[in-house]
Amino acid sequence: MTETNVLIVGGGPVGMTLASALAHFGVGSVLIERHPSTTQHPKMDITNSRSMELFQRLGLADLLRAVAVADSQPFDVSWITALNGHELHRFVYPGVGEFRKKMRERNDGTMPSEPPMRVSQVIIEPVLKQAIDENPLVDVRFSTAFESFTEDADGVVATVRRGDGQVETIRCNWLIGCDGGGSKVREQLGIGLSGIPRVSRRFITHFRSDDRRLLQRWGAAWHYQSDRGTLVAQNDEDTWTLLTRFPEGMEFEDVDPAQLITDFAGEPIEHEVLVCNAWWPNLLVADSYGAGRVLLAGDSVHQVIPTGGYGMNTGVGDAFDLGWKLAAIIRGFGGAKLLDSYEQERRPVALANCAGSARHNGVRVQIGGLYHEGLRDDAAAREQVARRIAELGNRENESFGLEMGYCYHASPVVLPSPTEVPSADPVTYVPTTLPGARLPSVYLADGSNVHDHLGPWFTLLCTAVCDTVGFVAAADDLGIPLDVRTIDVSGHEALYQGPALLVRPDQHIAWRGAPGDASEAVAVLAHATGHRNPVT
Repeated sequence: MTETNVLIVGGGPVGMTLASALAHFGVGSVLIERHPSTTQHPKMDITNSRSMELFQRLGLADLLRAVAVADSQPFDVSWITALNGHELHRFVYPGVGEFRKKMRERNDGTMPSEPPMRVSQVIIEPVLKQAIDENPLVDVRFSTAFESFTEDADGVVATVRRGDGQVETIRCNWLIGCDGGGSKVREQLGIGLSGIPRVSRRFITHFRSDDRRLLQRWGAAWHYQSDRGTLVAQNDEDTWTLLTRFPEGMEFEDVDPAQLITDFAGEPIEHEVLVCNAWWPNLLVADSYGAGRVLLAGDSVHQVIPTGGYGMNTGVGDAFDLGWKLAAIIRGFGGAKLLDSYEQERRPVALANCAGSARHNGVRVQIGGLYHEGLRDDAAAREQVARRIAELGNRENESFGLEMGYCYHASPVVLPSPTEVPSADPVTYVPTTLPGARLPSVYLADGSNVHDHLGPWFTLLCTAVCDTVGFVAAADDLGIPLDVRTIDVSGHEALYQGPALLVRPDQHIAWRGAPGDASEAVAVLAHATGHRNPVT
């Protein structure tokens, strides 16, 4: 029988990110995945800025960017009649290079410390897998399927089946189900999903074509959209994904992917279909994120429509949150409330993102309803539709309040502010040092980013001269790894209220105030690490 601290079921991006996070914090794991290799399906096509900040924390950002779409390529979204027709309206967004310039120019805390990244899940998964394959703390086992588990007072025993048919058992302290929308782990736990299942049947065609005469007729764009679907440029060169409604009255075997491509383009183009499949998007969130020593993350607890790109990105946030908390408990300084806080922090994020995804999809439906027969040949009608598209906007790629503004102010491991309420605006990100919020990113006078000053675990970030002796002593007594950093926030004093912030490993603020005596420091640190009563 294999024994491990953490058994991760599911080797998609969420499971692999969790394995990397645990290893980053010094904890070993076994990861099993029923498939023999990483995904062959395109799935998601953007890693948002918040996920990239977390990947940067794990030392993975540069590896991922090396296989992503070039920094010079834009994130433009264009509504068209057809590829051989007319462009109605284009929402223009800078590429990574221009985004980095914007981050420094708008140095007011409203920008992330990492730009987003355009990359298909087909490309990102092999990079994540190589990282865990090369990490001695991760035992990676593909072609190994989870079958069932039993739990006792000391841990969990999982039964798994290898690709050769052999059954074996793995004993772990914690079992984490990252096994997707049809999660067998969630099923055995008996946890239900709430929301709207099977919103509308869709068809995905992943294809290769060099016909950029049409595919980039108005220049490079991340998405070309019409009432017939969305064309995603996977690499801006020769690989594309067409997402359409499933043709009515047909079975899967009757659908002709070539005809769907022709209908969207307006004329036939030379292409090679790589893979195609039908699927039902859902708007669902699990009623619970686990029980006892068995927990869930990623699509096993939240499923969204692709509008907004919240699926994998929400899962990456789950993985990092769960990773550092499990590691703190396993290493002996995390208390019971720390793991309780996982669901209390992450489930509201999933609910908000699920609602955002639904709103964005509703806007697409509204825009699709503007199309009518004859639009292509009616210049006045095209101008009217273009104006309306501009008015409806493209909030699905502009909702930075959802991406960066979620705040864990109600978490049991955050010491809340009694007078301040976080912004609920899903679009506009309002930077704040309210406990529970993500630490706002700015560039300091020396050119460094404030996020670069954070230690690997907890950081007492001082923005003024502070007496930190009590905090250092308390951290030593409690066995909590703590870095103390003093930064010059000249020009940003109104943003970085303090004079000190206790920042967690995930860049969220656990406490804000003036460091006091040792007893107060013990209470703050004990609360932030999930102990029900301050440790003395």
